[in-house]
Amino acid sequence: MISKSPTYSRTTITELMIPSYANFSGKIHGGILLSLMDKVAFACASKHSGEYCVTVSVEGVEFFQPVEVGELVSLTASVIYVGKTSMIIGIHIESMKPKTGEKKHTNSCYFTMVAKNEIEKKTKVPDLKIENIDELKRFVEGKEIKKFSRKKRKLLDMGIESYDKENLLKACSMERCDVSAI
Repeated sequence: MISKSPTYSRTTITELMIPSYANFSGKIHGGILLSLMDKVAFACASKHSGEYCVTVSVEGVEFFQPVEVGELVSLTASVIYVGKTSMIIGIHIESMKPKTGEKKHTNSCYFTMVAKNEIEKKTKVPDLKIENIDELKRFVEGKEIKKFSRKKRKLLDMGIESYDKENLLKACSMERCDVSAI
């Protein structure tokens, strides 16, 4: 299997934000942007792997600035890390006002995608061919994201199940929840 560079599979999708995408305050719904992120992550991962890919997790979705109706939103996705069957896709989103050309960085996130073969089994993906120091930094960043994601899942899986009623109530004692009915 031949390794592929991030440049090979880098994908950009640009879409006009229309009124039906907006909430009551005229800003674009976050769910619309998440759907577009999923599309660009799929396209990027599929280009790298040569296979159908599925989303298995989303990390670090951040909404820095609102997107307005009438703006053009460009989502650029790049493979930053590969495992045996998975890829972490970094996504950078910016919007542009068509009349002025003014751009703003609105969102960033990471999607973990897994390649599937024709019988829907996980399948190996090509290695990532690192061509410069920035790509190397992103690869190490992706490795840390994967490690953090696994640690978070492990903590959540073992943490809550190991609590009895008393410890659950204690964990919530300083929080804004009313447990008087329990």
